[in-house]
Amino acid sequence: MAKAIKPDYGLSSHVAPLGLAFSQGETLSPVFANGVFVGEHGSWDRSPLNGYQVIFVPLVNGRPAGNPIPVVTGFLAPDHKSVRGRPVGVALDRTGALLIADDVGNVVWRVSAAGSGG
Repeated sequence: MAKAIKPDYGLSSHVAPLGLAFSQGETLSPVFANGVFVGEHGSWDRSPLNGYQVIFVPLVNGRPAGNPIPVVTGFLAPDHKSVRGRPVGVALDRTGALLIADDVGNVVWRVSAAGSGG
């Protein structure tokens, strides 16, 4: 008899989570001290479009705890019909800044804490 596996954490449909990076303490903000950053690439075949952002999923004792927190948005145009960027990968650099590879803009974005000098 087949058994279904209960997921640890569910994201919205059609978000295409292609990259993730576990936080490294409080380098960006205490809010992001313990959890995982997830790049939502989005999907072209859904109306309205969904995803196209980087979220943070907080962890407690290594388990997802709470709703996702939008960290970097604005890749989806206000009309929700066109795309400005698509996060395809996320990583943290040596300083703890968040790096986001964008395969529409063909750039890597670097997000650091205000006043960090980075």
